[in-house]
This record gives sequence, C-alpha cells and structure tokens, in this order.
Amino acid sequence: MSVNANANADAATTGTAAAAPAAAGNLVTTGREIRLAARPVGTPTAADFELVTAAIPALGEGQLLIRNTWMSVDPYMRGRMDDVESYIPPFELGAVLDGSAVGEVIASRADAVPVGATVSHFAGWREYAVVDAAGAVVLDTSAVPAQAYLGALGTPGLTAYAALTEVSPVRAGDTVFVSGAAGAVGSVAGQIARKLGAARVIGSAGGPAKAERLRTDFGYDVALDYRAGAIGDQLAQAAPEGIDVYLDHVGGDHLAAAIANAKVGARFALIGAISGYNATEPVPGPSNLFQAYIKRLNLRGLLVTDHFALFPEFTERAIGWLTEGSLRTDETVFEGIEQAPAAFLGVLGGANTGKMLVRLAD
Repeated sequence: MSVNANANADAATTGTAAAAPAAAGNLVTTGREIRLAARPVGTPTAADFELVTAAIPALGEGQLLIRNTWMSVDPYMRGRMDDVESYIPPFELGAVLDGSAVGEVIASRADAVPVGATVSHFAGWREYAVVDAAGAVVLDTSAVPAQAYLGALGTPGLTAYAALTEVSPVRAGDTVFVSGAAGAVGSVAGQIARKLGAARVIGSAGGPAKAERLRTDFGYDVALDYRAGAIGDQLAQAAPEGIDVYLDHVGGDHLAAAIANAKVGARFALIGAISGYNATEPVPGPSNLFQAYIKRLNLRGLLVTDHFALFPEFTERAIGWLTEGSLRTDETVFEGIEQAPAAFLGVLGGANTGKMLVRLAD
C-alpha cells in the first residue's frame, strides 16, 4: 500500500499545528475544524469552507476523546453540501462537517475502549473528536495501517465487494466494466472482480497515466481513457461481445455506453454519478434507456449502508488479500486539516488515484 505524498507537499509542515500532547493525561482544550461557510452553486470553491479553532467539549459518561490521525473525503459529500432531502442529512450551514476518520483515543470514559486504542468513527473534518463509544470501532492495526480502514478495508472496499457479490454479482467468465476505475472503489473493484471469476475486466479513467495504472497495478485487462475519444466507441472495441456487469460511478455518457454495449440480462450496480454532481440544472438520463427494457437489464442502486452485514466477511477476506499482496491499493494524501477542502475539491475533479485522504497527525 503506497502513499502519494506529493499532493500539496509544501503544506506538510503546517498540518499538525494543533497536535495533541504525547501523554494521554495532558489536557487538550481546543482543536481546528472545517465548517461549511456557504452552500455552493455548481462547483464548490475554497470559499465555501471555513477553518476554525474551536473548544473541545468535556467528556460525558461513555464518551471518548479521539486525536484524529486520518480523515476521508468522498464524492458523496458534494450532495450533502446542498440543502436537499436525500438518504443522508445535509451538512448544516455554519457547522462543522463530518465523515469517516480514524484516530487514537487520548481520553476515555468508556470501560470498553481504553486510552491508546485506534478507532474509526464518523467525526472527521476536525483534529479532535468527542464521540460516544458506541459510535467508534476499535481497529486491529497489527497487519495493516490504520488508514486502510478508510479505503480498501472501509466503505470503498465494501462498496466494491457488495456490488460484485450481491448487487450485480459476478459469474465465472463474465466481462466486467467499471467506470471511475482509478478511484477508491474502482481501484479495488477490478481486482475483486477477477478474484470472483471474471474473465475480462475493463476500466475507464481520465488520462493516459491513470489508464496505465489500471493495467499495471489494479488488475484491469483493458483501460479506456475517456478523454481520448467517445467512451461508447472505446467500450465497443474493448468488449465486442458485450458486457455482463457494470459498476457505475460516473453516470452520463458512461452509463449510456454501458447500456449500449450490455448483453441481454446484464447486471448494473449504480453506485455514483459524479459527472452530474456539480450540475445546476436537472441532469437528463441516458437517451438510450429503452435498450434497458429490450435487453432486460438489471439496474440496481447501491447504498453501502444497506450492506454493512457483509463487513465481517469482507474484512476477513480483504485483510488476507492485502497481507499476501494480491490486492494492491494506492492513496493520494493531503497534509493537515487546512488542506481538507483542497482534497475534497480534488476528489471531485479526479485528482486522486486510489483513496483520497487527509493526514491530520502522525
């Protein structure tokens, strides 16, 4: 598992200005956090975020004080910046954002979680978090680094696994197509598809460098650079007999291309549609949607929260794959809480290969 530390490397010395004391018994009273300053119209900008130093509340019974070391930024967070009803509540204007993070417990009023434990939780976008012990998961970092639980061992990895085993299950000999294949989900999905019996795995990504990584590092037989030409034409050439399974992270022209090139009875997992996340007007559906009727396609939406029961099974298998080296991953890392907005804007723009992370402390 490699770390790309080149992103905003000049900020590396500023990322832990409010670092926690080494001894868990020392008092920590303030920490920095990112708040939503404005709701974006179209593509978000840095002005939509605010870096604030805030007081850390006193621990209540059953709570933990966590020094966050890593936090995740994910494309779905764009929808939470809008004040609209969805499957997850929107971020509150003027309030601290949240999301997946891992960190070290530096104070505890919960017998089940001791000081010094490494935990995952959902109070990212801040250097220190006070959370209920019931909302934290103690992590085993003996074989893998803590940040793996935000990527290959976290919801991105589980999303790929659930898509390929439950939502659009892979069968032996299948041809599988994954859009956004260089991202957090896609970079592991191609490898998992192969492990589950796929005969041919095709991925799309933006630019020749990412396309090359799909082939050399992430288990794809064919890599399509969507910037190099019409994705439908490229997919038709890569899969002349059609595709059996499609994992959609892009929507738009990629979804239309998958429908056009699908075999009868093909199975689609609709995971994301990042091509339309910053749209200011309703995004039209694929113009060839009627082919889904003719081909009897199975188009099924996927919310990873519906598949948390798979976590134990998936975690056991994925740790084995990681430790034996048969599952390769990558990370794009920004340094310091102040770089969290830049990391988020980067993931929306496709700046990451593998999981986009922010390192908050060593």
